[in-house]
Amino acid sequence: MSASNYFSSVKVFQLIMATMLMLSTSLACAKNDDRDDITLGRNILLGIGEHAATIPLIICRQAKEISIKAERDVFIERVVVTYGDEKTRTINFDTDIGKDKSSKWKSLGSRRCVKKIEVYGNSNRSKAGIKVMGRK
Repeated sequence: MSASNYFSSVKVFQLIMATMLMLSTSLACAKNDDRDDITLGRNILLGIGEHAATIPLIICRQAKEISIKAERDVFIERVVVTYGDEKTRTINFDTDIGKDKSSKWKSLGSRRCVKKIEVYGNSNRSKAGIKVMGRK
């Protein structure tokens, strides 16, 4: 095999791979994500006390509804959401969430830019991991 044939077949292979990569990337970006669930943040909720599990978001995330997923049994009292314009909203949950279960979706009213989330509640054990999910 001559050097020119080798280099031309390598170039063809690289061109095919680049085309496949561009096609797969464009298809992934083209999907409809109006109802996609996103993770807004995670933290650990302590067993007893009035300490909030604070989740600061590095960038403002758009969400219309929120839900909480628990890694252990927890009682969620309320969630305080801070928006991009520094206004806050308290959402009462008053619900028990079992291990590896999620709460019902709670509306933020409209699609808003969320900057910080504070979750108030108690874990049935010393601590429990929680994940706050958002829906666009």
